[in-house]
Amino acid sequence: MTTNQNAPEEFQRAVKSISSVAFREELTVRVIDSPSGVAPYSYALAADVLIAEHEHESQHGTGRFILLYDPEEPESWGGAFRVVAYAQAPLEADIGLDPFLANVAWSWLVDALATRKAKYFNPSGTATRILSTGFGELEDAGDGAQIELRASWSPASSEMGDQADAWGELLCMLAGLPPTAEAVSLTARRRERG
Repeated sequence: MTTNQNAPEEFQRAVKSISSVAFREELTVRVIDSPSGVAPYSYALAADVLIAEHEHESQHGTGRFILLYDPEEPESWGGAFRVVAYAQAPLEADIGLDPFLANVAWSWLVDALATRKAKYFNPSGTATRILSTGFGELEDAGDGAQIELRASWSPASSEMGDQADAWGELLCMLAGLPPTAEAVSLTARRRERG
């Protein structure tokens, strides 16, 4: 994390906005060291989706959210801020075979940003399906699958709480949790409009 007293006011406001987010209760979020050398200022979060199962918690997904800030506004960013996000969740092997899974994962990111009214531009990313089979000592693990989404986008304002909240919602959706009430009501309104 490269936040300090000498950071520009705009970056400090953005970090404060992220720090004020009340993430879903299934999401355990913590501040982590951000990568160095990518931007003059950065702030990073890591999160795990933990769901209570039979009196213990089980991890159902993990992710990272990195806010980059460069007051020189790199041309490829189109502004001073850039968000880099990662979300990963295990899947049942048959779901991992779905040819539309990558498209669905990307659409969930777009929907999560829209639901949180997080304005952005210049999005890019990849959605990856990983299929695995255990051998040797891992043979008992059997077949498995994962979905990974790596994305970046340029926020349209320094209000970053909605950006981080959308990432948290995406992570929970990839882990198989239903969308929150805000997302459900937005989907219902879209259906009503036809």
